[in-house]
Amino acid sequence: MPIRTSRNAYHRFRQINDNLIEAFIHLVDQYEQQAKVEAEAAAMKSMTEVSTNLKSAGQVLNLFMDQSIPGKTPFSKVKQRAFSLLEPERFAMVSDYMRNIEFDRTAFEWAYYGTLQSKFKLNLRHLFCNLDFAGLIEDAPLLEAVAFLQELLRQGKSLRQAKVADFPTGILAKGVQRYMYTAAEKRKDKRLEVDRYEFLVYRQLRNALEAGNVYVRDSNDFRSFEDDLISAERWKDKDAVLREIGAPILLATIEETLAAFRAELEAKFERVNKRIENGDNKHIKITGTEDKRRWSLIYPTDEEPINSPFYGQLPGIGIAKLLWFVAEKTNFLNAFTHVLERYIKQEVDSRLLLACIVAMGTNMGLWKMAEVSGLSYSSLLTTARNFLRAETLHASNDGIANATAALSMFDQYDIDDLKHSSSDGQRIETQIHTINARYGSKYFGLKKGVSAYTLVANHVPCNARIIGTNEHESHFVFDILHNNTTDIHPERHSTDTHGTNQVNFFLLLFDGYQFAPRYRDLHKRIASLVGFQHPNHYSHYLIKPARKTFDALIVKEWPNIQRILASLAQKDVTQATVVRKLSSYARQNQTKKALWELDNICRSIYILDFIDDPTLRQSVQKALNRGEAYHRMRRAISYVNSGKFRVKTEAEQKIWNECSRLIANAIIYYNTLLLSRVYEQKLAAEDLEAITILKGTSPVAWRNVNLIGNFDFTISSMPVDIEALAARYQNEDFWRRSMQEGDEEGPEQ
Repeated sequence: MPIRTSRNAYHRFRQINDNLIEAFIHLVDQYEQQAKVEAEAAAMKSMTEVSTNLKSAGQVLNLFMDQSIPGKTPFSKVKQRAFSLLEPERFAMVSDYMRNIEFDRTAFEWAYYGTLQSKFKLNLRHLFCNLDFAGLIEDAPLLEAVAFLQELLRQGKSLRQAKVADFPTGILAKGVQRYMYTAAEKRKDKRLEVDRYEFLVYRQLRNALEAGNVYVRDSNDFRSFEDDLISAERWKDKDAVLREIGAPILLATIEETLAAFRAELEAKFERVNKRIENGDNKHIKITGTEDKRRWSLIYPTDEEPINSPFYGQLPGIGIAKLLWFVAEKTNFLNAFTHVLERYIKQEVDSRLLLACIVAMGTNMGLWKMAEVSGLSYSSLLTTARNFLRAETLHASNDGIANATAALSMFDQYDIDDLKHSSSDGQRIETQIHTINARYGSKYFGLKKGVSAYTLVANHVPCNARIIGTNEHESHFVFDILHNNTTDIHPERHSTDTHGTNQVNFFLLLFDGYQFAPRYRDLHKRIASLVGFQHPNHYSHYLIKPARKTFDALIVKEWPNIQRILASLAQKDVTQATVVRKLSSYARQNQTKKALWELDNICRSIYILDFIDDPTLRQSVQKALNRGEAYHRMRRAISYVNSGKFRVKTEAEQKIWNECSRLIANAIIYYNTLLLSRVYEQKLAAEDLEAITILKGTSPVAWRNVNLIGNFDFTISSMPVDIEALAARYQNEDFWRRSMQEGDEEGPEQ
């Protein structure tokens, strides 16, 4: 227990440092954007002033050609006359504009930073001083400046108390020096603008943190990439580590892997183009001739409607009664253990536990649940604090998902004979701002929110996590698949364009998945196709690579790539953090470029398949539609407060989201169980038409479930008789009515 507490405390400490760093980066971004806006406004104002003074400047220039002025007239008189035409303070601005024909917006920007000094001293200094930075040798000048500022500020000294000669100048690139110094009055030397210098350090530090060149050791997301990998000591026994992981791509030589890739990719280029030329690919449209040929894909559709009319003839069931039924069938309540585990022998009151799950899953909250259920608020609060945790809810969700996967109907939802999953984020507005909440005008207007990123396979939400809307969804694809702890193991996985990056194709292949995204701009992706031969070899093809692969680089960097992949497989690191660093453009090295090249090969193979196979395109769309269907169900479940989170912490967001997922899983289990019984009934009767209809009937439906009203969480004296419900569908008249189209989405909850 003490060891676990210590680990949790250290993890929390690193998480706090992550929050401090993110706040630092956010504020630097904010001030930089403000400076750019103000610089643009200042430049426009100056442009307006100059425009009004250009006529006067022309009159001043005309003095040199004025024949009425005697040649021996003193310059002071000419000067006086010039100042009568254009005010003296305007001369510098107009002459500078006439020399450069534009204004130095960067100068305006740095001038504005001087006016921001009180803000960044108040908001940035305390963040800067409470973090310990380290970095690479090439960033020594920046680290020297960081150490110098931190020493002064931690001692409570003003930067103006330090000697100008003591300020490290290694960070002052030639292009920025002119903005860091201003001429001192009555002296020929220049004075360092210390406020500008301070912000320059903050700005360069922000850039280095985002690029991974500077890091904070006591951090999760901003620590050194080396710390994310298997330790050098453990990696000495590399062969044993690779055998333990057992991934075929790690055990094979890179030469064998590249040879297999080459054979597959070259064959696909030939096959795809030949089928287009022969007219065998009926789902591609060609326009133009010869070198001006253009093509587009035709996307066949095959949708599974949610809230199918299948459920329209069923009696409604209250959510409390449904949860009791699912609990008896799946034993998911056994996953809820007391927070103090073996030190407390208190038994959980299932009534209170189910009430807490519904209260949080529907966004109702415990206080409102106490009002509508007759249960006391204090007992609900105590139960929630003792038993509802992210890990217990995750385990209970796994229990229901595994029970669903064991039903006869589950395998009938395979797409193209594969377990085909998808993942996508659902934006949720936050009523109370948390550290991970971000603005998103597209989704929240002027408000903030987060994203519930969910893995859905055969309609079942297998895994989920809350991420910030500022985080790229592609960084979490490997993470949510690799850390799926259910018995449901997808073989193919789809996302939309937001799920793609520079590494996901190869990382998912390594982990045993076929990555099959849907691209919004497929034609742009054609420019990234690669081949194992020179592009001239493919010149006669319609679909052809843009360049040759860098296979020599892959062979050279393969040992380093193996270490990265082994680190991801060990689950000792946060996979999303590693993927974010691997897919970042800010900092590139040879290993990363080699990994990207492997990804380019896998992406090229997939795109060729996507062009050639309409069934694949249909399957991808179908899998993504199932993810969207789950989002609509979750929105209907968390209907209170317009679906907004009204909790104060990230941990509470996870708990409330897991409660919503548990309710969804319970409804999907209930519907799948009913469908399974009817499916077995029709299978025995050899009713092929009915079997086909059932395979296209989604269990994502809530029209038969009452999610509102008063709640009674006592065990019902009249339990659900699923067999009796299924028996109704043996009646031909009832079956016919249940297949009639009605309101596809059902009533609003």
